[in-house]
Amino acid sequence: MAAPKLLPSQRALFDIPDDVAYLNCAYMSPLSRAAVAAGEAGLRRKAQPWQVLPQDFFTESEAVRALFARLINAGAEDIALIPAASYGMAVAVHALPLRAGQSVLTLAEQFPSNVYPWMEAARAADAAHVSVPRPSDDDWTSAVLARIDSRTAIVALPHCHWTDGGLLDLAAIRAACNAVGAALCVDATQSLGALPFDAAAIDPDFLVAGGYKWLMGPYSYGYLYVAKRWQQAMPLEQNWIARKASENFAGLVDYQGEYQPGARRFDVGERSNFALAPAAKAALQTLLDWGVENIQATLAARNLDIAARAKAELGLDSAPPAKRAGHFLGLRFAAAVPADLPARLAAERVYVSVRGKSMRVTPHVYNTDQDVERFFAVLQAALPRQA
Repeated sequence: MAAPKLLPSQRALFDIPDDVAYLNCAYMSPLSRAAVAAGEAGLRRKAQPWQVLPQDFFTESEAVRALFARLINAGAEDIALIPAASYGMAVAVHALPLRAGQSVLTLAEQFPSNVYPWMEAARAADAAHVSVPRPSDDDWTSAVLARIDSRTAIVALPHCHWTDGGLLDLAAIRAACNAVGAALCVDATQSLGALPFDAAAIDPDFLVAGGYKWLMGPYSYGYLYVAKRWQQAMPLEQNWIARKASENFAGLVDYQGEYQPGARRFDVGERSNFALAPAAKAALQTLLDWGVENIQATLAARNLDIAARAKAELGLDSAPPAKRAGHFLGLRFAAAVPADLPARLAAERVYVSVRGKSMRVTPHVYNTDQDVERFFAVLQAALPRQA
C-alpha cells in the first residue's frame, strides 16, 4: 500500500463562504455540492412519482451498501442501512445474549446512544453495567483491558472518544474479548470516514455509524455492520423490502418466510429514501476517491499544528498525539471551558463545539490555512492566556 499523501484543500467542492472557519465536523459535516445535487435530483423525481420505478427501490440503496462495505473492508451482504446509531445498537441488544451475573462494559462520558441501550439491557437481564472511568494518562485502551474479565459479555465502545478524540486500540480489545468470549460492539460515528477501519481485521460483532459527521452524508441515514455469526438474528422490525423476492411488487401478496440475504434483514423500513440515498452515495464515493488514509494524514497534520500553537500561544492542553485520533482535537482549559466561548467564536463566524470538558476543534479537508489563522485570532481576543 502506498504511503498516505496530504490532500490540498477541497474547499471548492463545498458551499462554505470564505469568511467562515468551520472547524466542527465532529458536530455535523457540510454536504458537498455533489451530495446536495444528488439529493435534489432525488427529490425532484419524487415530485413526479411516475418516474420512480420498482427497481429504484433497490438500485440506489444497494449501491450505497456496496460503497460503505468498501470503506470498511467488508462485503455488501454484511451491511444494513439504518436511520441512526441508536437503531443499530438496538439491533445488537436484540441479538446478543446477556445473562444475570454477566456485565456490559462502556466508557465514562461515552456518547449516550452507545450507553443507554446497554444500561437498559443490563437492567432487564439482572447483569452489571460497568463504566470505565476516564484515565488520568489518556490511555483508554489500558483502562478498558483492565476491566475485561470472565464476567464480561459485551464491550460497547467507540473507536475514539467523542469529547476529545481519545483513541482506543480495537485490535487489542478484540483479542481480550476473544479470550473471555465477549462480543465487541463499536459506535464509529466519530471516526469512520476519517480514521481507517478494517472490519476483517478487527472483527466486531456489530458496528454502527451515523452518516452525517465524518461520512459526510445526510442526517438520519446511517450504517450497520453485522458479523456473519449474527446475521440470522431476528431484526427489530418486519418490513416488506427485507423479505425474499421483494423485488417482485406483484408478488408481495405471496408472503415470504425468508429474508433477503445477509444483513439486509436489519434494514430500516423505507431504506430506499429517494433523496437521502443518492446524497449518501455521492458522499461515500467522494471519501473513497480521497482515500481515508489520506484524509487521516491530512487532518492529523493540521491538528498537530493547531495543538502546538494552542499550547504555545494560549496554554491550552490536549491528549498526546499517540493517544488520540489524528482527525480529532480536544483542547483543555486549566479551569472549565468558558460557557460563552462557542457563541463568542460563532459571532465571528468561527465554529467549534464544547463537549464534556473539552473544546473540540475538528477540521476537515475543506479547511484552509486562513481558517486556522482566523480561529487563533478570534480565540486570542476572546481568552486570556491559560496558566
